[in-house]
Amino acid sequence: MVVRVLRLGTPRLAEEGLRIGTVRRPPRGVPKEEFARQNWYDSWFPTLAPSAETMKLGQAAQTPAEWAAFIKKYRAEMAAPEAAHALRLLAALSHQSNFSVGCYCEHEAHCHRSVLRALLAEQGAALG
Repeated sequence: MVVRVLRLGTPRLAEEGLRIGTVRRPPRGVPKEEFARQNWYDSWFPTLAPSAETMKLGQAAQTPAEWAAFIKKYRAEMAAPEAAHALRLLAALSHQSNFSVGCYCEHEAHCHRSVLRALLAEQGAALG
C-alpha cells in the first residue's frame, strides 16, 4: 500500500487507487462530472494546496533563493493545524490503501508536490 505523488491529468497507474487533487482550483473548462473520467482527480482536497499568494511566489520563482522562499512559505502553511492533521492522516492511510495526490504542474521539481512528497515522507508515509 502506498501514496503516489503525480501530475493530475495523466493516465492512471495500475492499482493507483483514489486520486486526490491537492490544488487550489479545479481544472478550467472541465465540467465537474468529468474530473475523474478525464484523470484529473476523484476528490478535491485544497487543504494541501499552497495559498494563492504562495502559489504565485512558486510560479514566479526563477532562482534557487526564490524557490527556497516558496518552499519555506509553503512548509509554514502545511504546519498549520488543519494541514498538519491532513498530512498525518494521509501518511497513516498510505499504510492501509493505495491512493495518489497531485497537482497540474508539468515538472514536479518546480511544483508544490515535490515539497508535499517530502512532507508526507517526514510523516512516515509509504511512498510509491
